[in-house]
Amino acid sequence: MSYPTADEWVPEDHEFALCLTHDVDRPYKTYQSLFYALTRRDPSHLLDLAPHRTPYWTFDDLLDFEREAGVRSAFYMLDEQSLFGDRPMSEWLTMEGWQLFAGRYDLEDDRIRRLIRTLRRGGWEVGLHGSYEAVNDRDRLRAEKDRLEGVLGEPVVGGRQHYLRLERPETWEHYRAIGLQYDTTLGSPTEYGFTDGYHPFRPFDDEFVVFPLTVMEAALPDPAEDFDRAWAECESLLDEADDNDAVMTALWHPRYFSDDHPGFGRLYRRLVEAALSRGAWVGPPGDLYADRLGTR
Repeated sequence: MSYPTADEWVPEDHEFALCLTHDVDRPYKTYQSLFYALTRRDPSHLLDLAPHRTPYWTFDDLLDFEREAGVRSAFYMLDEQSLFGDRPMSEWLTMEGWQLFAGRYDLEDDRIRRLIRTLRRGGWEVGLHGSYEAVNDRDRLRAEKDRLEGVLGEPVVGGRQHYLRLERPETWEHYRAIGLQYDTTLGSPTEYGFTDGYHPFRPFDDEFVVFPLTVMEAALPDPAEDFDRAWAECESLLDEADDNDAVMTALWHPRYFSDDHPGFGRLYRRLVEAALSRGAWVGPPGDLYADRLGTR
């Protein structure tokens, strides 16, 4: 089998590639309502505790935009433990316990199952968002993959670890051992850029591929405070990608399209539209992997 060299990752007739990814961590607003009511001194956040209010369920608008733009993306689904159902009582009153395990969702919930099926029917990629403790636990990671595939009804190709937790090369060895073909974890939650190179690479010199993460939305300047500055940083990344025939990978969490994070949805839309106008290939990592390695 022949593998693409660094300069062969961008499909022909395109200037560079932009891989779009979304980590589905918390599609429902729960304890954040109280947190924002206190920290932002805005009691209106408490209204979001009502069962009919789901401000973090932004998938309809997000899919509409990508559909109209003619692009698709990857949604990495998380099978995380529940604070009150799976974790010890000693963690119930800790900040870390709430941060890591509160407000999670169940892959078996009807609404989540419908979302996953909608994504696949529409041509979006569904991948694995490995849980916090699965970074060094192959059995847990395999169980999470199996459960997601049971809902999806087909094999999962790749994914990313929760909180960008990565142990090199052990996590990649786990991914490869359970049948995943790529990982997009390598990156930073606080910095952005092509620190880990301009192209995907093969850590084991076989078909397993690492897509370095170029930018996560939360690392950028806050567009609500200075949209022009945030866009200038994105535009600079596009310039660099264009100049180097690069594969750029972007991560936008679905909740960042809500009113709790103003400006980030607009920033994402402008990033995608600008990439397309520059002649970029735009899509999910799984599709680029299949195109370049002829698999799936």
